[in-house]
Amino acid sequence: MSLYDDAVLVLKEYEGQEELRQAYLSHLEAHPDGMWKACGDGHITASALVIDPVRGRVLLTLHRKLRMWLQMGGHCEPVDATLADAALREATEESGVAGLTLLPGGPVRLDRHQTPCAWHLDVQYAALAPAGAVEAISDESLDLRWFAYDEVADVADESVVRLLEATRARF
Repeated sequence: MSLYDDAVLVLKEYEGQEELRQAYLSHLEAHPDGMWKACGDGHITASALVIDPVRGRVLLTLHRKLRMWLQMGGHCEPVDATLADAALREATEESGVAGLTLLPGGPVRLDRHQTPCAWHLDVQYAALAPAGAVEAISDESLDLRWFAYDEVADVADESVVRLLEATRARF
């Protein structure tokens, strides 16, 4: 199965956000290259909120280009067999945390937003940090920091707050 086919299957099975889910599926139907950064009309991206539920905190990155506190994530790449693989790869690369695992149950949310390169049709997962997780800043970040759940709204935009709320609702 291709990454494109996996994305269609994941989106067909995703429950919730019906209008946005359908917009993602329509985009893929109209754009066979809609998984890739080269698709100038927008593309599917994958992200993951790194969460430490034991300590009640999340790891956010201060994105180098956007200068905003965000979850880890980005463009799909040919090495990604599935959207889940892309989200986990991005979370691991950008956080430096070894041993992350995705929260079961598939994507937590969908979020469509304009970026300097194009529209991102983001499929958002949550990644559980292992006990004793140690982060390491990547080239894509200006900073990397753990925030208590109640601090997130003070530093991040509404999309990150909604992702945290949806993630916590899964527990």
